[in-house]
Amino acid sequence: MNAPFKPLSVKPPVSPADDGFSVVVARTLEDLMRVMVVRSLVYMGAQTCPYDEEFDGNDFAGATHLLLLKHGEPVGVVRMRWFAGFAKLERLAIRAEYRGGCGLMLLSKAAFSLAERKGYHRLMGHAQMRLVPYWTRYFHGRVRTGRRPFSFSDYDYVEMEFDLEPPKDAVTIDSDPLVLLRPEGEWDRPGILDRSAARSARRHAS
Repeated sequence: MNAPFKPLSVKPPVSPADDGFSVVVARTLEDLMRVMVVRSLVYMGAQTCPYDEEFDGNDFAGATHLLLLKHGEPVGVVRMRWFAGFAKLERLAIRAEYRGGCGLMLLSKAAFSLAERKGYHRLMGHAQMRLVPYWTRYFHGRVRTGRRPFSFSDYDYVEMEFDLEPPKDAVTIDSDPLVLLRPEGEWDRPGILDRSAARSARRHAS
């Protein structure tokens, strides 16, 4: 089965400085609605993926969704799932009218950075054949050896693996307790529970 799309043109990334793009973690019900709308347009609309195959039961099971915005408009998404020894990049989608700029690069880098900050050393993803040059050139990905190409939802895929470099301030089991309580991806910013720590602890009534 072959995808009815031309191979992705691999070009140097465009600077996102003045392009109006930003990436946020989907935190609210409205954010998740934006995620689902983009995926519906790209996968169900453009790629005619059946509903039950696109929304596969993994969107609320150990998953983090990143949302690419352009001047506040939802234009791209990616889903990250977290396993014991690796992170998995899934469901990356950019609306057709917003492709060709720096959005894909910005969203990809955000996904990799999030995994590194969470302390992961390895990331894998299922790449359509046409996207292998992109992942190889810009993220030094490699097609996993000894693993056969496979197909689902009418497209051919290969497994790709990436090496990550967690920063010195990656989140670990020894991180400050209040850091671990902060919202996903916001570990550098004091959260609501940081402010609550300023109050005296209440003793349980005897």
